[in-house]
Amino acid sequence: MTRTYTKPALTYEQQIAHLRANGMVIADEAQAEYWLQHVSYYRLSAYWLYFEHPKRMDGLKFKPGTTFEAVTALYDFDRILRRLTMRGTEHVEVALRGSWAYQIAHLGNGHSYADASHYSNRSEFHDNLSKLTSETGRSRETYIKHYRDNYDSPSLPPAWMVAEMLSFGQLSRWYSNLADRALRNKIAEPLGLPETVLVPLIGHVTDLRNICAHHGRLWNRQFLRPPKLALKPTSLAQSLDHNANQAPARLYNGLTMVGHVVKTVCPDSNWALDIRNHITTHPTGDLEAMGFPADWASRPIWQ
Repeated sequence: MTRTYTKPALTYEQQIAHLRANGMVIADEAQAEYWLQHVSYYRLSAYWLYFEHPKRMDGLKFKPGTTFEAVTALYDFDRILRRLTMRGTEHVEVALRGSWAYQIAHLGNGHSYADASHYSNRSEFHDNLSKLTSETGRSRETYIKHYRDNYDSPSLPPAWMVAEMLSFGQLSRWYSNLADRALRNKIAEPLGLPETVLVPLIGHVTDLRNICAHHGRLWNRQFLRPPKLALKPTSLAQSLDHNANQAPARLYNGLTMVGHVVKTVCPDSNWALDIRNHITTHPTGDLEAMGFPADWASRPIWQ
């Protein structure tokens, strides 16, 4: 049986009427229309979902007292949270790029990364190499064009150039596929983590970055690729919530792991303080939905 989508497109006025009919209080129609025009009904729906009754419950969709202003306050909180999170993940990404390029370049020469013998999964290596070759050929980056114009061999640029052109997701695959655990640990050392913890963390950070880059809902997101919880150093272990579900995981432990890397690579950063101050402005105060333990603010990373 064919299932056909039949919901019609609604005007802004109809959208407001529909929300009101489902129990949302909208005091300022002009302001509501502004949000619906410049953010969109569908994007905001990810935030008013928090205020809805469970599905298939009789009666109005929204819980009593739900206002349009409460929805937009939660949206604004999440918008700033995404910016802060992106700022933290930048430290993880840049530090990994630099460490990977340095250690790989000193395996033998700047092109040793293209040697299949360094990787545990040869099929994945060849897939990664094929993507890199394709992207190098069409890249418009000045430094890549300079290499193409001036050198014929090797056909691919050295590791320190490659490290800057790879997406973070691609870089994580190159790194995690390295066969030599000691090499993976050398790359991980400047970030203050063992490779057994860093490998899953960069997968999680990739997910965080993608959500932030696409302006998705972050605050109460559930993650299917959680970070592995570190047992050392002590300050990090004591800051993590080891009682939390690992999958799906909430935001707290991922932010804590990022906070540790930030403090390691940039000790003077005020990122952790900025996160702490912002979390206290949560418009509903529901930090449990983010995975934050009750005593989170007193834990070492956030001091």
